[in-house]
Amino acid sequence: MVMTALNQITQLARSLLVQREGLGLDDAIGEATDLVFEQGDFDPTLEDAGLRQQVQQALVGYGSLDNLINDTKIEEIWINSPKQVFIARDSKVEKVELNLDALAIRQTVEKMLRDSGRRLDRSEPFVDATLANGSRLHVVIPDVTYKHWAVNIRKFPQTVLTLSDLVAKGALTHELQERLVEHYRAGGNILISGATQAGKTTILCALLEESLETERLISIEETFEIRTSHKDWVAMQAKQANLEGVGEITLRRLVREALRMRPSRLVIGEVRQAEALDLLIALNSGISGLCTIHANSALEAIEKLKLLPLLAGENIPAKFVSKSVKSNIDLVIHSKMDAHGTRRIVQVLEAIRTGTKSRWQEVSL
Repeated sequence: MVMTALNQITQLARSLLVQREGLGLDDAIGEATDLVFEQGDFDPTLEDAGLRQQVQQALVGYGSLDNLINDTKIEEIWINSPKQVFIARDSKVEKVELNLDALAIRQTVEKMLRDSGRRLDRSEPFVDATLANGSRLHVVIPDVTYKHWAVNIRKFPQTVLTLSDLVAKGALTHELQERLVEHYRAGGNILISGATQAGKTTILCALLEESLETERLISIEETFEIRTSHKDWVAMQAKQANLEGVGEITLRRLVREALRMRPSRLVIGEVRQAEALDLLIALNSGISGLCTIHANSALEAIEKLKLLPLLAGENIPAKFVSKSVKSNIDLVIHSKMDAHGTRRIVQVLEAIRTGTKSRWQEVSL
């Protein structure tokens, strides 16, 4: 009976909001509740049992996921199937029980995507999007997955951590903090490497907090994740093609557009493919750069950055790319999560240049 009332009130309130421009959410829910209880054989005391709150969650929230999303201690939520829901809390994985079925998962994802302008269907079975609270949503659907929709929601701190905060958490020493700030403020080009969940974006955002007031930051990402309190900052994200297959905006396009926006520093959330070539070309033009890359060590990050630009086409000389990396990357920071869930900077390489020669020197941590 409760679910029937909930569904009827939700549908009626949604219709009222569509039909009457300017009608408030609370008023729509109140009017829909009154109508349903007047017309149906329902117990009015059900309204006092949290029914109004459930209707509100059904209209603007994410149902049974709301409590997990609003829990600031939870870092990530992922759904393998209606009966397999997991969370990462304090870097430890837990399985949780939620009242979900396949339809509820689908409807929740569709609600999450409603304002993102991104689509999900059999022709485009993957999607990345940013939720209203800044969390990153990633979804894969059948036939790419075997049977169920696979959903990941990665949450980010509402406040930006500074390098001093990371020192307090044991991620780096005070001496290393001073070294990083010196390189950053001198306009050094910095590459931050690590595995998934190693804290790469956290370090990147902390470095951005060290920006001088006169700097203009332009950031580029697949989906919005970068956060900074810097005043002169423009954030851009890539865009999927529409149903007609047009309108796609790639990271490579965004790099080229960013160069027309007078950046002091170009920030790429993560280099994965051919956009690495455009980054190197930008660095060659004298613009300072900061980006992250997936790699198992600082040295592997350098080698990977030499390989990715070659994906741009057969006419890209490997010698040019190698020389560009050697002459333009000033610092490589490698972060890792230890067995206890603590994220630390475990390796830093500094470029030492003498004339035309260049070598990498490991910085003492």
